[in-house]
Amino acid sequence: MSFSHADEHLDDNMLLVQANIDDMNPEWCSYTADLLFAAGANDVYWIPILMKKGRPGLMLNVLIDQDKLAAVEEVIFRETTTLGIRYMKAVCHRLGRRSTKVPTPWGDISVKAGYRDGEMVQYSPEFSECEEAARRHGVPLKKVYDEVRKAFMEKQEE
Repeated sequence: MSFSHADEHLDDNMLLVQANIDDMNPEWCSYTADLLFAAGANDVYWIPILMKKGRPGLMLNVLIDQDKLAAVEEVIFRETTTLGIRYMKAVCHRLGRRSTKVPTPWGDISVKAGYRDGEMVQYSPEFSECEEAARRHGVPLKKVYDEVRKAFMEKQEE
């Protein structure tokens, strides 16, 4: 079984960048997230919040390596309606990761697994590959996921 492997580690060279936004079309969120990922973001998520004067809003959160700050700021200021951002140092503990492909009736599909102290503690089929197989072959996404998870566990027992 061939794996690509990255060791479990703490990364203390990260920033959490945030912006509170109450006057932007929410349809722009996924577009903005895509641009932030392209600019080097490790994670992007939006949280619904209640802002001053009781207005509903969104908090944009972007986890980045410090050297990506300028590129991420550029996207946030260009693509959102915020007038300011804040950022704070972040420490991220990442599991060791391994990726492998497993055979399914719809072709080989990747599975990511997370390891702590050498023991597998998480695993997940690669969503985009499962989605593509489900659409291409006209089968439910859940069925593809179930088959991939089953094939992965059988491979672990080998």
